[in-house]
Amino acid sequence: MTVLSLRNVHKNFGETSIIRGVDLDIHEGEKHAIIGPNGAGKSTLFHLISGRYHVSSGTILYKDEEIQNKTPYEINRLGLARSFQVTNIFPRLNVFENIRCALLWSHGYAYSFWQLLGRQQALNDNAMEVLQQIGLENRANYPAGELAYAQQRALELGIAVASGADLIMLDEPVAGMSHSEAEKAVQLIRKITQGKTLIMVEHDMNIVFDVADKISVLVYGEIIASDSPENIRGNARVQEAYLGEVVSGA
Repeated sequence: MTVLSLRNVHKNFGETSIIRGVDLDIHEGEKHAIIGPNGAGKSTLFHLISGRYHVSSGTILYKDEEIQNKTPYEINRLGLARSFQVTNIFPRLNVFENIRCALLWSHGYAYSFWQLLGRQQALNDNAMEVLQQIGLENRANYPAGELAYAQQRALELGIAVASGADLIMLDEPVAGMSHSEAEKAVQLIRKITQGKTLIMVEHDMNIVFDVADKISVLVYGEIIASDSPENIRGNARVQEAYLGEVVSGA
């Protein structure tokens, strides 16, 4: 089943065209990587899907519902969550509170400000379950802003999972990590996205070919190929436009 569908999506900033008629289908349970050179429009495409930017024209469907130009919180409540290139957490809250905040809507608390969250056992138990998933249960009371970088990225993944999303979008999830940190992050990504749909922007080709079961190549705002990793590896047009020796020598 197609979960996310983009049809002839364009994004212009003034007279500058960044996304130029993108057509893309993401299927349920798929691990889909979007790759391309710097400036290709990958993050812009993420912003359009998640509601941070409005499209200039075109249609974006999530589970057959049009979501283009909806607000980010409206899209999130439909079941789509994302991370950013720059870690996006509440640094002054502790780790547990970051996760609990992400769980509030799904537990039905919404804007009920008069409820004491410390007494909500189901909510707090759920938060600890998520922390165990991401390996931060021993940092529950630690200020989120003082976590090591890789742990902050893990917390951000936990926030995405805690929102109850069925589709998770990760923008360069291992950027800035050491090799060992990146390996642990990939293991965590596999774990928390099991049974979910994943869209990932990533520059590390070893990780892309290891994680993704489908790859789309974005060049100058256009998808030039969308296929299995094996076929992308051998695609002459992709090699010429972007990957070159990286693919042929991988």
